[in-house]
Amino acid sequence: MPDNTEPNRLKVAIIGCGRVSEKHIRAVTGLSDRLVLCALADTNPDAPSQLLKACKKKIKNYSEVTAALKTYIDYKEMLSAEKPDIVAITVPSGLHFQIAKDCLEANCHILLEKPMTMSNKTSRELYELADSKGLRIAMGHIYRYFPIVSLLHEDMANGVFGKVGHGSVIVRWGHDNDYYKQAAWRGTWKSDGGALMNQTVHALDLMCYLMNSEAKSVNGMIANRFRDMEAEDTAMGVFTFSNGALCQVEGTTATSPKDHEASFFINAEKAAIRISLRKGKPSYSITTIKGKNLAFKYLRRYIKQNGLKYLIAVAKNPHYGIYADLHRAITTYTSPVADGRSGYLAVDMVLGFYRSVLKKAETELPLPNEFKIEEMAKLEIR
Repeated sequence: MPDNTEPNRLKVAIIGCGRVSEKHIRAVTGLSDRLVLCALADTNPDAPSQLLKACKKKIKNYSEVTAALKTYIDYKEMLSAEKPDIVAITVPSGLHFQIAKDCLEANCHILLEKPMTMSNKTSRELYELADSKGLRIAMGHIYRYFPIVSLLHEDMANGVFGKVGHGSVIVRWGHDNDYYKQAAWRGTWKSDGGALMNQTVHALDLMCYLMNSEAKSVNGMIANRFRDMEAEDTAMGVFTFSNGALCQVEGTTATSPKDHEASFFINAEKAAIRISLRKGKPSYSITTIKGKNLAFKYLRRYIKQNGLKYLIAVAKNPHYGIYADLHRAITTYTSPVADGRSGYLAVDMVLGFYRSVLKKAETELPLPNEFKIEEMAKLEIR
């Protein structure tokens, strides 16, 4: 559905003008040869101008971008008036499903922040709706777009590292109580979930991507130790994958907000892979059984394939990679790297984890029936 007045660029609109929207605007304006930002929508009439003000020093050709930009309070009015090719949805998680469905029914491709929705049934409905209409869903699973991750995925799929034994993922993404007080929906079962649904969901997605397998069962435990919110601030559990591999997970928001960490480990027959992000600094180690670290080799290969400029852009803002990939998927009629099915499966993993906590038993995946996260409200975890 390209814009006929600018045949080489796709029109992008953003619904929701919160903090994460700044990353979207930077990415879209950074890809000005392929994308054009046409509209912002938010129920708070002051939110778009506040967002643009925060982005002013980070947007090239700021005056030109804002001059052509329209703002709306009603996103449905925006869909009708602007007819965007791509709509980015950055509203609270509990609002994702209806807005995403409306955008797909308006024949828009969508970029949907994680988690996809708050139930496995509605997540599946969205990706099936998009598939039936020939539309693309790109998920905000940023870890898939980190430098060299795509190459590791490719080599794992091709058996370069042999059979996968097990993996582990740690997400220590601390938020203090002031963070949860900023908005009434934060940390609630109905609209947000806890450390697992909000902070750890795309880390679980990355493990599926790298291990080239889907989860078939999970055993989990959750607690709320320090944070003043309804949902959990700490979760620990073990997934079994269909290829026989195990994956342990730790997700928490109960650590220091000044020391964010996401770490991934995969033990395969021929190598051990370690990827980590701590205080914004990434590190990689791909160590063979003979002790050789292949990280620099993969970095050179990534630069040769994508260019140094692209690597720097993605390292600074993974959403740049998501938008570039979505543009590629739309124009070549292929799937995004993080597509709608990956969004559904990640939600199903998290909800299966929660269900195992509620039932105090190992839970098979994918879930055979609908499970809504608000069912967790009956469990006392404080």
